[in-house]
Amino acid sequence: MKLPSALTVFRIVPAPLAALALTVALSACDQPPAAESLKVWTKEDHHSTDDDRPPSPLTGASAAPNRTAEPSGNDPQLVDITWRQQCVGCHGALGRGDGPMGPMLHAPDLGRADWQAKVPDAEIAATIRNGRNRMPRFDLPEPVLRGLVARIRSLRAP
Repeated sequence: MKLPSALTVFRIVPAPLAALALTVALSACDQPPAAESLKVWTKEDHHSTDDDRPPSPLTGASAAPNRTAEPSGNDPQLVDITWRQQCVGCHGALGRGDGPMGPMLHAPDLGRADWQAKVPDAEIAATIRNGRNRMPRFDLPEPVLRGLVARIRSLRAP
């Protein structure tokens, strides 16, 4: 009886195994995890030693992040982290539209007095929540959304 050569076995066996592995891998990725299985995002989940460093002119980080939530439910640290991670890339640290991606995406100057005067808080919140033009939507907790609107209002140029 003649045994199959190693080359023949190598050609036959891996193809079905590879197909099976690919099928299993792809079937696990077809849906995001259920909302019930996700834990609530808290500031403690995202604290790092970088949060305690002095501010950087490039990131707009605050010098001493406030680690206590305000009575309104607004958490300044979460607002600051969200601003740095989601907004600075386009709008820049001071909201002038001069972030690394800002010129390419035509990010507006959020501090312009005329823009600040004509855009109500509800419209700013709706734009953050739903996106507009090239700006993606951000599904944020209401306190963080309110905090971002307040931060944008604080950028108003004199």
